[in-house]
Amino acid sequence: MSVKAQRIIDGLGGAENITDLEACITRLRTEVRDPSAVNVQALKQAGAHGVLTSGPVVQVVVGAEAESLADDIKDML
Repeated sequence: MSVKAQRIIDGLGGAENITDLEACITRLRTEVRDPSAVNVQALKQAGAHGVLTSGPVVQVVVGAEAESLADDIKDML
């Protein structure tokens, strides 16, 4: 499994906090149970180029590897 995928899961507040995840070109679109559990700094340290949040929706900008990271994360959830 991907270390980067695990770090992103951790930054999103852990597997139990993620309710939905999909890849969208250069981003991971996620929905989380508790937005306050999301650690933007940890996501950036994991390699995210940016993080956009709006309530429970969190978009993690990761570049061209979004699809493969989404697959890795889904396998880990």
